[in-house]
Amino acid sequence: MNPGTTRGTTRRTVLAGAAALGAAAALPLTLASGTAHAADPVDDAASLRTRWHTLLTGGPGLDLTDPRIAAAVTRIGKAATTSAKGLDPSRADGLFPDLTSTTLSNHVTTSFKRLATVATAWAVPGTAQYGDSALRDLLLAGIDWMLTNRYGPEHTRFDNDWDWEIGSALALNDAAVLLYDVLGTERLGRINAAVRGYTPDPNLWRADRQIATGANRVWISTVVAVNAVLRDSGDDLVRVRDALSDVEGSGANSVLAFNDTSAASEGTGEGFYSDGSFLQHYKHPYNGGYGKELLNNLSRLLNLLAGTSWTVTDPDLDNVRLWVDEGFDPLLARGDVMASVCGREIARPSKQGHVSAQTVIEAVVRLIPSFPGETAERFTALVKQWIAEDTYRDFLAVTDLASLVAARNVLASPVPARGPLVAHKQHPRMDKAAHHRPSFALGISAYSSRIYNYESIQNENLHAWHLSDGMVLLYTDDLGHYSEDYWPTVDPARLPGTTVLAGRPADAAGQRTTSTADWAGGAALPGTTLGAYGMELRAFGSSLHGLKSWFCLDDVIACVGSGISADAGTAETIVENRKLRDPAAALLVNGQAAPADTGWSARLDQVRWAHVAGTGGYVFPEPVTLRGLREDRTATWREINLKYGTDTPVTRPYLTLWQDHGTAPQGAGYFWLQAPMASAERTKQWSAAPPVKLVARSTAVHAVRRCADGLLAANFWGAGTAQELSADGPASVLVRPEGKTVTVSLSDPTQLRSSVVLDLARRNLSVVSAGPGITVAPTGTGIRITADTTELHGATLDLTLKRS
Repeated sequence: MNPGTTRGTTRRTVLAGAAALGAAAALPLTLASGTAHAADPVDDAASLRTRWHTLLTGGPGLDLTDPRIAAAVTRIGKAATTSAKGLDPSRADGLFPDLTSTTLSNHVTTSFKRLATVATAWAVPGTAQYGDSALRDLLLAGIDWMLTNRYGPEHTRFDNDWDWEIGSALALNDAAVLLYDVLGTERLGRINAAVRGYTPDPNLWRADRQIATGANRVWISTVVAVNAVLRDSGDDLVRVRDALSDVEGSGANSVLAFNDTSAASEGTGEGFYSDGSFLQHYKHPYNGGYGKELLNNLSRLLNLLAGTSWTVTDPDLDNVRLWVDEGFDPLLARGDVMASVCGREIARPSKQGHVSAQTVIEAVVRLIPSFPGETAERFTALVKQWIAEDTYRDFLAVTDLASLVAARNVLASPVPARGPLVAHKQHPRMDKAAHHRPSFALGISAYSSRIYNYESIQNENLHAWHLSDGMVLLYTDDLGHYSEDYWPTVDPARLPGTTVLAGRPADAAGQRTTSTADWAGGAALPGTTLGAYGMELRAFGSSLHGLKSWFCLDDVIACVGSGISADAGTAETIVENRKLRDPAAALLVNGQAAPADTGWSARLDQVRWAHVAGTGGYVFPEPVTLRGLREDRTATWREINLKYGTDTPVTRPYLTLWQDHGTAPQGAGYFWLQAPMASAERTKQWSAAPPVKLVARSTAVHAVRRCADGLLAANFWGAGTAQELSADGPASVLVRPEGKTVTVSLSDPTQLRSSVVLDLARRNLSVVSAGPGITVAPTGTGIRITADTTELHGATLDLTLKRS
């Protein structure tokens, strides 16, 4: 295999020589063709095919007497049996009876995926299909049928470009690697011509040859790389390696560079940011969708190219460490990926949260060898924690063979598991926040003028209208809560935490819409689980407007709303909408048990506290009127996904609590304390002596104070004052006194201001440490804090003060 043509000196080629020399001793094999380099390691096509074959099958030498290995082999065989049903190359209308469409491109991809699944079983020792000659002939005939009737240079693409250039190509490449020794030269040539016909360049995609970005770029690079191995093309592997960094371009489309960099900012904005945010399709938060696929395929590419002339040596590869630490770890909750960053995948029955987490874990397991030393140990500790804490879905019982072998090696490491995540993490570049405590995790979903509300394309995710209208998802020890038919059955017009107008919009109404409001974000105290978060809600398609805050103070979340107004319609704020693990789970209202009968509905007056068994408590320091409803909700996945959903009805029990603000409200509001996983007794105690008190709830500022230590948390919607703290305009601020120390954290959630100015009426304070761009000056009543927020994009700045 020719290592490829030299294309001038770049930062990559300067580093590549040293990397190749360092790796040369790993697997010294001969070159298949091209210019020989004594130090070149694995540069022959056969060795690279073996690597990819091992990735697909687990490789040779598997111990079939090992129960875990044997179970995985059995799974592969069963999957192949299912995939082979109906496979008939003699049919005229389709290779499979349920995949005959010539207008739906996913029928092409699914056909190839089934062939690859069957081919995997044929190639894995121990399956009933292993080495079966009749099955081999059936598979080859199936590939021939697809190349003759659906996929190749003579066929015009239809529907979704992704299926032609990525989905089908990936699956066909895999099948070709698995069947390589029996394909024959002519058939292999047809396969390669078909794949190259649709996906010739790792930098470009779609029929109009747009620049590929984000996950699409890595997917396409994977297609080109594996096909290059099949064709013995070193030149194309050079193009793949360079495409990951956009070496030939401006750097604006680099996959590895953070999008905060000046070069990356010239591109589409798709990809990772240094705060861990990941955007795809311009402005959609997508860590749990396209982000995980980018990580997954990049880990596979790095595995394929490691120790070769095409080893990825870009210094920006080091950013992958932060992708994992900031972009995935905070968004995983005991094996579930927070739905607010999964895009339209939440509407796919096959891609519920724990499945997405499996992909993340597999990717990080593959990445460990690429990051030796401290990073490898940290990744090892993460993987061990992620696998251990997901008691809902046993990773080792569902993963592929290669990942199973690698993961068990990781688990056998002496490095201890990290332990449960306890942290408050905000992602200002995608308007999301995550709050982790020992007994629960909570995700907050907002949007703004910078971020889209939700995605519904390809007839998927049709009812996600309010996914970013302040949705609050609570993750408890009910690990299957969002994975057992939640999304088709939950009332999509009453998602927890949201403020909405009653009623159901049309399918996919308002998707891919930014808000007219800039204020979304918050501030967090470093090293704690203390954060202020908020959003200005300007609803799509109506006059509904409101200001919403969440003050996450360890085990208590103070929820504040004001200025809720609409010209027409009934406005509601949803306190909770919980799919019940136990349909008869007790609801206590002011200590009295509400009926547990399905169909119960009531107006609940003068509510001071409520408690839902297995979920937690809700304290209303200002007594309110709530509406309560128990119902069994029946729906089909097809109602929210015409592409992948089924027509089989599913039914789940729900308990919903909401505050009705009335018809055409003007200036309505709310205030309650959410105490996830708190006992009924603790909730009752807090109702008598609330641990957090409301300081301000106006259209200028929301603020609360924690009674135990005097911490003040405030979201300023404009210039305003909250007791001893004043701001000159929009800001999110926390002020925490600890003995003689006062810590201040602040941000500009509009991401538009050049500076934030705060007046803190506390005397005798001096600066211990200050973040970049922060200055402090005395005033008559205390100090004035001026923070330069230019180009910080909502990031938090910190200041530590000392009382003399």
